[in-house]
Amino acid sequence: MAIYNIEKAGESTVLREKAKPVKEVNDTIRTLLDDMAETMYAAEGVGLAAPQVGISRRIIVVDVGEGLIELINPVLLKGRGKQVGDEGCLSVPGYYAPVERYKTVYIEGLDRDGKKVSIKAKDFPAVALQHEIDHLDGILFIDKAKKPSKAEETEEAETE
Repeated sequence: MAIYNIEKAGESTVLREKAKPVKEVNDTIRTLLDDMAETMYAAEGVGLAAPQVGISRRIIVVDVGEGLIELINPVLLKGRGKQVGDEGCLSVPGYYAPVERYKTVYIEGLDRDGKKVSIKAKDFPAVALQHEIDHLDGILFIDKAKKPSKAEETEEAETE
């Protein structure tokens, strides 16, 4: 297994590109899934998309404390309700901002064996999945944020 460097906004063009679909789920893709999960855990993140490690493929991993979700070619089929919460990103370190997302999402994709899977998620798991799927379309959370701020500014405002 390997830990990748995480691409940072402003330093990488792959973060702003639409990722390419995976045509065949094979051992190379399974190794990438393993390495992405290891990278996410090492960075203490809750999600990671392949473009964040410099690879233009439609692959995400998410673990919000309920177990690892691996999705290849994920598609957000439907969303219901609204929620707003602060988000951050491993590719935009030190910045947090409120983002409006669907409260419940229905997603389809492929698992590590190439089998079709359907996921219904709500609350924080839904946010994490939407955030990572956005990465596959070259969208960063700061593009949807109401008012991004640096962590230090947030802390200063709270202490004033």
